[in-house]
Amino acid sequence: MTTKLSVNLNKIALLRNARDGEIPSLADAARRVLDAGAAGITVHPRPDMRHIRPSDVFVLASLVASEYPDRELNIEGNPKAGPNTLGYPGFMQILLDVGPTQATLVPDSDDQLTSDHGWDLPRQSEEIAEQVAKIQAAGSRVSLFMDASGVDAMQEAARIGAERIEIYTGPYAEAHQERSNTPKRLQQELESYATTARAAEECGLGVNAGHDLNLDNLSELITAHAPLEVSIGHAFTADALVYGLSETVRRYIAVLN
Repeated sequence: MTTKLSVNLNKIALLRNARDGEIPSLADAARRVLDAGAAGITVHPRPDMRHIRPSDVFVLASLVASEYPDRELNIEGNPKAGPNTLGYPGFMQILLDVGPTQATLVPDSDDQLTSDHGWDLPRQSEEIAEQVAKIQAAGSRVSLFMDASGVDAMQEAARIGAERIEIYTGPYAEAHQERSNTPKRLQQELESYATTARAAEECGLGVNAGHDLNLDNLSELITAHAPLEVSIGHAFTADALVYGLSETVRRYIAVLN
């Protein structure tokens, strides 16, 4: 099995939003990464609309559906994020209107810099079980953003109906960066990730992975346990400044293969 690459376009939108206008074009960026072989694109429309805007989501959904029907659109966000005065319609409304291939539910606050923890299950189960059912009824696959927390949480994710989990790989990425100073921590993080991934699969869940993955640390994670999909945005965009979008896709796919 080859792990699929989903390219997160948030930072492309962040650059565009630094000035008025539509440069760089999200649609053009999406076409370039999909033409280069990416299996899909990911967006995370936050309530403060710092990068991806609700209107972007509809444009990208239409592009994928019409031009790349064999690829996936993954929309990330907190199902509890409601409408606001900035024009944000609420995350659930976006999902139900768009009907992406996959909805990744993330427990982040409205103004959080980046996603940095997973759902605390079973404590938060009842908060999201209803939304999981609504999203699936609308035709989207549901993935829950989860820490590498072992068996019990995976069983609970399956119980409330999720089809996949996305393991938060931030701790692994940090340990990999500091591996020369704390080699044991790196091994511990890899073992926690792999144990959680196996536990999820035993519960019938598919496994995705994401956060702070890059060309340097991706191969060790894949060797420990190959997920179905990785979602990469920040490091991907930084690499694209050096290699270009198409070549960056090819480099990540080469690591995944």
